[in-house]
Parts: sequence; structure tokens; C-alpha cells
Amino acid sequence: MEISIIVPIFNEAENLCPLYKEVSEVLENTNLTYEIILVDDGSRDASFNRMSELAASDQRVKVVRLRRNFGQTAAMAAGFRSASGEIIISMDGDLQNDPRDIPQLLAKMEEGYDVVSGWRKKRKDPLSKRLPSLIANTLISKMTGLRLHDYGCTLKAYRRSILAEVNLYGELHRFVPALAHQVGARVTEIPVNHRPRCAGASKYGIDRTMRVILDLMTVKFLLQYSTRPLQLFGKWAIGAFLASGVTGATTIYMKIFEDFNMNRNPLLVLTAFLLFTAVHFIAMGLLGELITRTYHEALNKPIYAIRKTINLESGQNSRLELKERVG
Repeated sequence: MEISIIVPIFNEAENLCPLYKEVSEVLENTNLTYEIILVDDGSRDASFNRMSELAASDQRVKVVRLRRNFGQTAAMAAGFRSASGEIIISMDGDLQNDPRDIPQLLAKMEEGYDVVSGWRKKRKDPLSKRLPSLIANTLISKMTGLRLHDYGCTLKAYRRSILAEVNLYGELHRFVPALAHQVGARVTEIPVNHRPRCAGASKYGIDRTMRVILDLMTVKFLLQYSTRPLQLFGKWAIGAFLASGVTGATTIYMKIFEDFNMNRNPLLVLTAFLLFTAVHFIAMGLLGELITRTYHEALNKPIYAIRKTINLESGQNSRLELKERVG
């Protein structure tokens, strides 16, 4: 299998048949072998029935049905795990992503990129959705170090080998390019067509924006401190120690030179609080180091990613790939 199309679906019954028709027509013209994986994320309308009908009429359509609505990240992770294509392309099921952009993604992949992300340059959404998205993309680009205009665009192409290195949870599906960049993937972005929604209802709201911000903090920690948590907590501990030194010295100065009673000086309480906070941060950092050590040593989890090997026997290469994926 050369191409796998992953489409998470939640209450998109009216869009499924037109989506299948458009995607199939585009992929037929590529002369590549392909599969279309539809992931039913707990739809409450007739979406699953439509998927079943499409799968019965075309063996290249595969359906993964989740027990309930787990969210887009879980649905995409289920699709990625079920895919067998060397190139995996994700897209929304609401017809706002244009399947005619798929050949452009594939052409860019042929230039040697591992991840090609879509950029909805002329986005057909109201300002109430575009403005929070602009702010989020700016924050994500600045905090992850990977500059992309549109992290939220689902239309993306990945090499299968790169997705094997990325674990998804929370709302991390939009951060896959940044997580892939961390393990050495070559990431780029191309403008894609964005169409207005014709049927169904949008599933995005302000609550998702808040979840994205919280997950951004997780990604920032994973990118910089996942293997050295004491570096983060240690910085905070040193800052708290220094601050406690300043407040403590001020308290002593006020007692000696201004005859101010230490028991009545709030700076003494602040000094004790800062010292306690510093010790607390050190303890958290050491616990984090113990957890990290267990993760990488007891579970034998590598802290690197292999792009390619040379002159390894096929059996060795297979065992190495398996170790890298399940280690």
C-alpha cells in the first residue's frame, strides 16, 4: 500500500458520500495504490451506516468505529495505527479540506520532506474562529521553534516511519509536526484550498482553544525537558533560593539597623515560604529524573530516532525497526 487517507468522522453523515467520491477521483488519477480509513468517533447520526455502505461497495474503504466520542486526537491515532500506507494523509470529514490538494502534498513529499502541512491561506471561516487560531499558531510556533502558519489544518501528509516515533494523546494531533521535528523530521508547509462548510455543524468552540493552550504547555515541556526535568525545576528552585536570600537579608537588615521586630515583619514569612518552595521544586525535579530514568532504562526506550541504516541484513533491520517502535 502506497497511500493511506485517514479521516476522523463525528456526525458527518451528509458529507461522507461526496467526500468519498472526491477523494477516490483524485487518488485514481495518481495511479498509486491507496486505502481510505474512516474513523467513526462515536457519531450519533447515520454516519456509521454511510461508512458501512461505502465499505461494502469498495474494499479500499476501511472503517474503524470507536466505542464513544474520544476526540479528534484519539480518532486520528486509531487511524494511524490501522494504516498500512507508506505515506499517510489526514484530512477532515467536513469537506472543507479539498482532496484536489493531495497531489500537491505528495509532490512535496517527493522533494525529501517527512511532513507536509497544509496552510489554509484563504480560510473560509468567521473571524471568531480565525482570530483565536492566529493567536494559537503564533504561540505554538514561538514555543516549539517550528514556524508554521496553520498548525490547526488537518490536511497533512506524513511518512509512516515518522508517525511511528510520535505518541498522541490529549489534543496533540495538531502538534505532530513539532513533535516530528523534535526527532529530526524535515517539515514544510504549502498553501491549500479551504472551502466553506456546506452541511453538518462545526465541532469547534472556545473550550477547544483552552485545551489547545494547556496541551501547548505539555508539548513545550516534552520538547525541552522530557529527558531532563531537573533542569526545569532546578531553575525555579534557584530563583526561589535567590529570592529567599534577598528577603531574608532584608529582614535581618531591618532588625539590626531599623530595630524592626522580625516577628512582625511579613518578609520573614515570605522568606520561609520561598525556601519551602525551592526545596519543593528540587524534590519535584529529582522525582522527575527518577521517572525519566525508569522510562528510558527499565523500558529500554531510546532517546534517538533512526532515519536510515546501511549494510544491515534484512532480518537485523526488521528487528531494529521493531525495537525502535515498541521499545
